[in-house]
Amino acid sequence: MFYNSEYSMPSTHAMSGTAIPFSLFLLTYGRWQYPFLFGLSLAICWSFLVCVSRVYMGMHSVLEVITGFLYSLLILAVFQSTLDQIDSFYLTSHHAPLVIVILHVGLGFLAFTLDTWSTSRGDTAQALGTGAGAALASHLNHQLGLLADPPLSSLPLALPPLSAALLARSLLRLLLGVVVLLATRAAMKAATIPLACRVFGLPAGDVRQARQHMEVELSYRYIVYGTVSFSCVCLVPLLFSYLNLS
Repeated sequence: MFYNSEYSMPSTHAMSGTAIPFSLFLLTYGRWQYPFLFGLSLAICWSFLVCVSRVYMGMHSVLEVITGFLYSLLILAVFQSTLDQIDSFYLTSHHAPLVIVILHVGLGFLAFTLDTWSTSRGDTAQALGTGAGAALASHLNHQLGLLADPPLSSLPLALPPLSAALLARSLLRLLLGVVVLLATRAAMKAATIPLACRVFGLPAGDVRQARQHMEVELSYRYIVYGTVSFSCVCLVPLLFSYLNLS
């Protein structure tokens, strides 16, 4: 009964497992120099592994996975031609922060009509909160002139030669970035759940039980993961720049 209510048509894992790699491929090919077949093969393998894992785990049928894959391709095809306009609005419009918050929160409420508690609600809020935080951070970066794009005449960019120094620098960036983001998540999680319980008049003794209330769960997911993604796109790159790790 739980699987029937939690995992249905279409498979959203198949959708995200298709949208993410193919979006990365479409948005980086032509910006960076790498073989077309390499990028396409990597995207297909990523998507295939995610789709097969859902069938293997018994969460979805083959038809549900195929439908999710095709839905995702349809969405990409529809939005591909409008990405530049959306990106320009998000970066340059003074109304963008308000639109971003209203859009992501509004999409969340449309998806949260559940009869009983489900992990899907939290997962959806987490994805939407992450997207909102990244979009707000991108807007702020553009407004403050941070992390400016290279001139179009310099594209496509050549990949730097692989070296021990580059690997060490990349590893240091990874470790430092992960530590900052984990610390941000822990601090925001510790502050958000008790605050949400206090605001909505709910007992905060049992954190697991409190998080099953929609008011607490949505506040927690949106605020915590919105802050984490904002830090990832804006604050952590500033830290790298300050430490000469850009």
